[in-house]
Amino acid sequence: MWWNKILRCPVCGAGVDKQGSSLFCDGQRRHCFDFAKEGYVNLASAKASGGGDDAALIRARTAFLSAGHYRPFADRICALLKEYLPGGTVVDAGCGEGYYSCCIAKSGFSVIGFDLSKNGIKHAAKTARGQENALFAVAGIFDLPIADASVDAVVSLFAPVCEAEFLRVLKPGGILLLAGAGPEHLFLLKKAIYDTPYKNELRADTPERMEKLCFERVSFDMALDAKALGDLFAMTPYFYRTSQSGLERLAALEQLTVNGEFDIALYRKPKEALV
Repeated sequence: MWWNKILRCPVCGAGVDKQGSSLFCDGQRRHCFDFAKEGYVNLASAKASGGGDDAALIRARTAFLSAGHYRPFADRICALLKEYLPGGTVVDAGCGEGYYSCCIAKSGFSVIGFDLSKNGIKHAAKTARGQENALFAVAGIFDLPIADASVDAVVSLFAPVCEAEFLRVLKPGGILLLAGAGPEHLFLLKKAIYDTPYKNELRADTPERMEKLCFERVSFDMALDAKALGDLFAMTPYFYRTSQSGLERLAALEQLTVNGEFDIALYRKPKEALV
């Protein structure tokens, strides 16, 4: 298996090997981790907390993304990775239901997707079944079951950035691709349901010990019907903090053109050892 030298036991840190439908580590106690019928494995450490996204959110996001509404963003992520990397292994840290992981795998990279949401990882593994260059595991992004300096790139999309952990798992000269919402992302949707719509703040958890290679903003419009609007809204933080009047405005919309705006930045781990 291409990931044998990359994965590590979340209990003792030893290497792992697949035997039958299980992973066994090389440590003295030979810890065992069974693959689920969907094809994923649970490698969450005892330190990991939280259950990740729930089933309803995963269903909404799957429906929206599988319809191709964010495809220009996904295509740009794949293009940037191919521009800076000839190939290799990519970790999708906080992969959710695996939409972007599968896009990256189809573009030619080997991908390991990690998330604490079993609902998300289960769907990701089912979607990627038969795709031999994609593997999914339940695990937290702040304690990745990955060997030191073993992967060529880490992708962090709409997820927290753990710079220390990403630096640990990246090879010298490895790439971090970081992406999130731009200032005006979904502003037209917010104008339709809020009295005083606001722009998004720029994220503050950007790397401090890595070289910034590039930054770009990807923008496009999406003509959405009522079903797509509901799915989109359900996968955003606004779903949990919108008033009843705002929800009623959303429910009354039969269609709406919504804007997507995404900030993408690439960073490189220094080739020399960090002091």
